Amino acid sequence: MLNSNKKTMNNPAGAISIKPDERGVRSVVFRALGSSCKINFIQPDEQAALKFLAEALSWLETFEKKYSRFNPKSEVSQINAAAGIEWVKVDHHMEHILDLINDLHRMSEGILDPTTLPLMKVWDWKTVHTEIPNKEVVDAALMLTGWKKVQRKPGAIFLPHKGMGIDFGGFGKEFAVDHLIRIAHQNGIADVLVDLGQDLFALGGNGLHPFWHVGIQDGRHKDKYLGGLAVSGFAVSSSGDYERRFEHDGVRYGHIIDPRTGWPVSNGMCSVTALAPSCLQAGVLSTTVFVLGREKGIAFATRAQDVEACIQDDRGTEKTPGFIDKQVQAA
Repeated sequence: MLNSNKKTMNNPAGAISIKPDERGVRSVVFRALGSSCKINFIQPDEQAALKFLAEALSWLETFEKKYSRFNPKSEVSQINAAAGIEWVKVDHHMEHILDLINDLHRMSEGILDPTTLPLMKVWDWKTVHTEIPNKEVVDAALMLTGWKKVQRKPGAIFLPHKGMGIDFGGFGKEFAVDHLIRIAHQNGIADVLVDLGQDLFALGGNGLHPFWHVGIQDGRHKDKYLGGLAVSGFAVSSSGDYERRFEHDGVRYGHIIDPRTGWPVSNGMCSVTALAPSCLQAGVLSTTVFVLGREKGIAFATRAQDVEACIQDDRGTEKTPGFIDKQVQAA
């Protein structure tokens, strides 16, 4: 998990002004995509700052309404409701997302799979703490997953089996981070940190240093940190079981499900923090490495280009040389 210094603001949408701090940084904190989010940026001009923020939050609101499975009117919900029944027409924006999923599925060697919604429902965190689902239930849900089962044709998609469903939670925040950074660039903002639920990208610096300081939480101890990163011009994403995990009959269960088995990852991994040129790439890498485990995960990360990683498991912590180079001691 990541934690960056911020000034809190409770209601950005209704804010009349966002006063800069002593470094000139304007900060806004809000909830979106089911997560605590923030945008820190430097823009001396008040009206220009408000214009950027309005564009960013408006785009984010539209994105969430359109692609969240929790919105019954979203395109994703319409696709899920028609599973096993009929084809669903999609616009060119959804077509782009679906094409992107093809690339991410291939890039992650099948680990990133948005059709795992049936498994997510089986492993419902509101009930699973007291009763572990049996193998038959998990296997039945697993049969309803698999991105390669999804049928597509120009302008339409079909989930062939009733009970199938898609969820963009595995990459939606990362996609949004990258887009908000583009909005910042279009508004001439050179110093900005966009953090959506600890998936983040930073440009420029924090007004004191030519970078933004981001803390890396210890995957084994929520109140401790492994150190800090000097982030500028790249993205950071972490995957781990430190936020949602429990033990049942001596077995530790996290919230990240292995799409190959249908069961939560249980390979001794605690956390993976990845650095990459885009948040989408960093997110895919961190999740894939976490699911693969230390040896296969390190091999996967090594094959990837322009990425660095910090892997923490029951045996200790391992960092790539490039990751170590980006560590700092203080903000």
